[in-house]
Amino acid sequence: MPVDSRLPNFRSLAPAQRLEHLQQLLGLGAEDVGLLQDAGALPLEVADGMIENVVGTFELPYAIASNFRINGRDVLIPMVVEEPSVVAAASFMAKLTRPAGGFITSSSEPLMRAQVQIIGLSDPFNARLSLLRAKEEIIALANSKDQVLNKLGGGCRDLEVHTFADSPRGPMLVAHLIVDVRDAMGANTVNTMAETVAPLMERLTGGEVRLRILSNLADLRLARAQLRIAPEDLDTPQYSGTRIIEGVIDAYTFAAIDPYRAATHNKGIMNGIDPLVVATGNDWRAVEAGAHAYACRSGHYGSLTTWEKDGEGHLVGTLEMPMPLGLVGGATKTHPLAQLSLRILGVKSAQELAEIAVAVGLAQNLGALRALATEGIQRGHMALHARNVALSAGARGDEVDWLVKRMVETRDVRADRAEALLREKRGQ
Repeated sequence: MPVDSRLPNFRSLAPAQRLEHLQQLLGLGAEDVGLLQDAGALPLEVADGMIENVVGTFELPYAIASNFRINGRDVLIPMVVEEPSVVAAASFMAKLTRPAGGFITSSSEPLMRAQVQIIGLSDPFNARLSLLRAKEEIIALANSKDQVLNKLGGGCRDLEVHTFADSPRGPMLVAHLIVDVRDAMGANTVNTMAETVAPLMERLTGGEVRLRILSNLADLRLARAQLRIAPEDLDTPQYSGTRIIEGVIDAYTFAAIDPYRAATHNKGIMNGIDPLVVATGNDWRAVEAGAHAYACRSGHYGSLTTWEKDGEGHLVGTLEMPMPLGLVGGATKTHPLAQLSLRILGVKSAQELAEIAVAVGLAQNLGALRALATEGIQRGHMALHARNVALSAGARGDEVDWLVKRMVETRDVRADRAEALLREKRGQ
């Protein structure tokens, strides 16, 4: 059912009011609402089955980013994150993209790599060809281990063999199984396939297999997002849209040429992506590892995004990166809130989820660059950070807004300052 993702005044509502609005907008059932109302959304017995040595559960804020329109569909974005300004920035940047139609996304097939390391070879180049000659046999053996995946249209699709003739440990081959994992993240599937074909590869090469494991550099499983914003849609009372566009492109160029800047630039992209990955129960560590490896695939660590002007002077942003997300398996299936997140998103495939994730990352990157190109990152960030400081100082209820306002007005957001102001207000 179509939804309007703009959520006017959502930020000003109390959590209970936001949840009530979300319930009405999405038609959530009482059980779904209960998951968000109840601090025990993840039952202890379920958590105990997910990892070892469980003694409790740990909660983070669960928020909804608004205004996203992706491929013509309005989408509400669940985000789990502790950092102030992330949700606000993503929502505001998504709002700026709406006049031009929002985000356009696309993706490649959900292909993952399983690596099989082969050592103890005196003839690595000959051994490579021996593996390639038996390619169909190897693929068939790999596919024999997952009939369900085959029925879903997935399975091992190809074999690559990389030769390292002069490693510090002698000649080495690394065989890559290229596997279509469909709507799974795919780690367990490809690891099982790698272990299955290892004995055959030893017989074919005369070598010894060591590691059999997936690669988190999912460079065949890419998701892409594009946005376009007219200068007038970026205008502020202090800065013209044209000036902001030039500042954004200058800031991007800095990240493209300097790895010290690129690390922070790309971290800003992941500020948007990781909260969605966490909210859906996916492996944010795998996504992070692949993102940063992909950012230096040319031999130079640089920006994951690009920012340009088109022929009409509009700001055009793009993001293409690995995005190995799943809808089945792991915490995505076992965590009740992960399942609810997928229902809120309304996604039908892992590829659609991946495309939404990169759209959020692109929006978050624009938010950071826009701030850096105008008043600086600290003004908006510290205003939101002031709420955390106020809460940490012991402010409650109406005291929080009063204390935030006082600290922001004086541009002095510190824990000791918050405590002093609070004592003053309470007459202590």
